[in-house]
This record gives sequence, structure tokens and C-alpha cells, in this order.
Amino acid sequence: MDDVDPRRLIPRTNDLLALPAVHQARSRLNERVIRDTVRQVQERARRGELAPSDVEAAVAGALTARSATALRPVLNATGVIVHTNLGRAPLSARAVEALVAASGYVDVELDLADGTRSRRGASARAALLAACPAAEDALIVNNGAAALVLATTALAAGREVVVSRGELVEIGAGFRLPDLIESTGAVLREVGTTNRTHLRDYADAVGPETGCVLKVHPSNFRVEGFTSAVGLGELSDLAAGHEIPLVADLGSGLLAPDPHLPNEPDAATALGDGADVVIASGDKLLGGPQAGLLLGRRGIIERLARHPLARAVRADKLALAALEATVSGDPPPVVRSLHADVGELRRRTDTLARALGVPVVPHDGRVGGGGAPGVPLPGWALQLPEGIAALLRTGEPAVLPRVHDGSCLVDLRCVPEDDDHRILAAVRQALAALDGAGAGRAG
Repeated sequence: MDDVDPRRLIPRTNDLLALPAVHQARSRLNERVIRDTVRQVQERARRGELAPSDVEAAVAGALTARSATALRPVLNATGVIVHTNLGRAPLSARAVEALVAASGYVDVELDLADGTRSRRGASARAALLAACPAAEDALIVNNGAAALVLATTALAAGREVVVSRGELVEIGAGFRLPDLIESTGAVLREVGTTNRTHLRDYADAVGPETGCVLKVHPSNFRVEGFTSAVGLGELSDLAAGHEIPLVADLGSGLLAPDPHLPNEPDAATALGDGADVVIASGDKLLGGPQAGLLLGRRGIIERLARHPLARAVRADKLALAALEATVSGDPPPVVRSLHADVGELRRRTDTLARALGVPVVPHDGRVGGGGAPGVPLPGWALQLPEGIAALLRTGEPAVLPRVHDGSCLVDLRCVPEDDDHRILAAVRQALAALDGAGAGRAG
């Protein structure tokens, strides 16, 4: 008698769709996702990767593990606070609550008192202005690049943007400020050199065709040595004398000075120095959701808000709600991580090190996200074998460490203390797997 083809023993689709685990999954997932999951398991069985008798259990396991999004929460153990690859700023508990509340119907453009349409995001705008009293008005768009594009389009489309060559930066993922600005129809008028720009360079360039003067904080790099740059105060006098708007793109999102970052520009100081418009990101040092913030003189902000492009780049209700809660609530995680007590970090790290039997080494954290480049944030880290890094990244929970000089470093600066036990369990599991793999190779 011929052997039966094992592929004939693979459970049929309809039988698998009738499993109790599938019925339970329908409360979380739609039918297309469920059927795709079933087919993927069946394909594994057809390729011989899975025995037909194990298909039902594999379907149940795959659907139990499947969520409606492929995004995985990650414990950030790198010491980098604003980690772009991890979505930049983690939201505060208050911001999360506001985001969930805003997920339904909310009065984002409605005055409930009289039932008429109101200014979009009025409460978020009011909260932002209360947090930055130096600004006369504010506009919130969907990210920092959109804020710059809107400003240069509204103020200088078909005209010139005067900017120092040393400030024409690449902001990440290959996007360059010159390309963004030129895409608006504005003409770049570059002044000075890469390392030195003087006030006379701006003065010689400003004329009837100037739409605005732009001052950009380089953010993610430093130029040292034989350098010079023009401050906002001097530029303000020049721009005001020609009745030309002065735009300052700060990038990182500080609304007020922070003693931990004395050289990082902030909106209040920039406005006090004479900037007409200040641009900043909401998801960096401010610690909120992705958003582009435009703060400044009322007349110019209103001009930007009336431009047709403002509708295309406006922030959605979720970002508005989370931003309002960020600036109105308690300090968000970014601020707490930035101001973390070094002694407390050492205590937490020592506790885990004793439980794991591993050494503790000094480790400097970083702001990240282009903020305060080169500024160390003293701290501590668990020193682990380099080979454990991949196991931590792919484990449950996923933990992102830093690999440096042949070691895997786990820094608790950005890990909430309530999650220390999860770090401990993840490292133990990864060390056991690493030891098991080593024993297997030795055998």
C-alpha cells in the first residue's frame, strides 16, 4: 500500500476556521487577517516545516500572539532619550489618557456652548501659549518639517530665503533642508561659508526679493574651531529694519531654558531675541506627540494659518489632545529621563547587577533626536556579553540595548522603574538562551 501524502492530512480551511481559538480571535481581528494567518500555517505544513497534527495548535498560537498592529513595544535600554528609531518621545500617562479620550467624537472644532464651529484645536493652542508666554500666537501642524515648509511657502514662495551655508543641514533619512525649502518654490540665497558667517553677509543679501531670513539650529552636529555665526538679536535688527520676517528653526522643542542643556536654544529666548516665528518639534525635548510648533508674532502666525497649505499639514485630533496634555500635565518621560538622578540610576543598576551576577560600568546617555549633540548624560549600565543583544531585541519583552566595544550595555535611564523587573527577566532569559546555545555548539 502506497504511503499517504502527509499534505493530505493537513486540516481543511473551514475546519480550522471553526476552532474555538479562531472564534475568540474574531473579537480582536478581522476575517481577512484570520484567514491569512490560517493559510500561512497551512503553507508551513505543506513545506514540511510543521507536522499536520500540529497545525491546529499552530493556528491557535499564531492568532493568540497576533495583534491588530505589527508594532511591538520596546524597552529602551540604550540611554538615548529621544530615540528616532523607537518613535522619539514616549508619551506621558496624561497624554495617553487624552489620546484615548480623543479617539472618539470630541469638540476639536466645535463650541459646545452655542453649537457653532470653533477654531480647530483651540484648547491645545491655549495650553501651548500658556506654556510659552513669550509667543503672541501659535499654530500646530503635523511635524517640524511641515512647519518649515509652511513658513517658507507662506512667506517666501517665488522669493528668496536668506540663510547661512553652515545651517543647510540634512535632518535625517536623507532629507535636506535645502531640498525642503526649494520644494516650496522659494529661492535659497546662501550667505557666508560653512564655518563662518557674518552680519555683513546677511546685510549684503537682503533686498527687495527677500521673503524671509532663516536661522537654523544645526541640532545634530557641531562645528568647532575657526567659526563664527550671527545671533538672533543682530539678525532681528537687520530683518526689522527691512520689514522682513525672521524665522528661527530650533528643532529640538525646548519652550524655555533647561539648566541641563545650557547651549540648547529654546523658544522663549529666541522670541525674546527678536525672532518673528519660532519652529520646533513636539516629539523631541518637549516630550509630546509628533507635531510641528510655530510660535511667534500674531500677525505672521495668522498669515501662516490662512495659507492653503496649512490645511494639508494640520495636526489631527489625537496629536492635539496629546500635545495639550503634555504641556499641561506633569513632566513627561523625556523630561524625567533628562533630569534622572545619577545616584538613583546607580542604585537601580546595582540591584539588577547583583541579581544577575554581572558588572556595572559608567555609561553616558544622550539626548538624541538631534538635540544637544555631544552633551553627555552621566549614568551607569549593566555590562553583558555582546552576543546577548540580538536575544534581547527579539525577546519578550523586546529590549533595545547598546552594543559598544564588544559589550552589550543595558542603561536604565529611559526605562521606568516599574519595568526593572521586566528587564531582569528579559536578561535572565537571554543569558540562559546564550548559555544553552554555547553548550549546544560545544556538544
